[in-house]
Amino acid sequence: MTQSLYQKLGGDAAVDAAVDIFYRKVLSDDRINAFFDDVDMERQAAKQKAFLTMAFGGPNRYTGQDLRKGHARLVAKGLNNTHFDAVVEDLAATLRELNVAEEHVAEVAALCETTRNDILGR
Repeated sequence: MTQSLYQKLGGDAAVDAAVDIFYRKVLSDDRINAFFDDVDMERQAAKQKAFLTMAFGGPNRYTGQDLRKGHARLVAKGLNNTHFDAVVEDLAATLRELNVAEEHVAEVAALCETTRNDILGR
């Protein structure tokens, strides 16, 4: 039986750790941190953990908006490809910091790429 990406990464504990480190990176990244100025980061982290768990093939506990609707106000603020790329870079750096195998980092990056058009409202 093939393991899901969620299982390969280490399940809930791994997703929780990754999201916590990821948002520390995002909030210190001058390319994108302004998009989070008015965001409740505790709530955001909880939504992101649920979303990534679902997206990686784990239990679906995500109850947030779809990606297009959820990012529309950010697109209105200028969210573009450069910002999307910065987020993916920060996520990849987070996974590497957690010693995730490169093949899994690449799998996460490929999964992120499938969301680009929805996140950017195209």
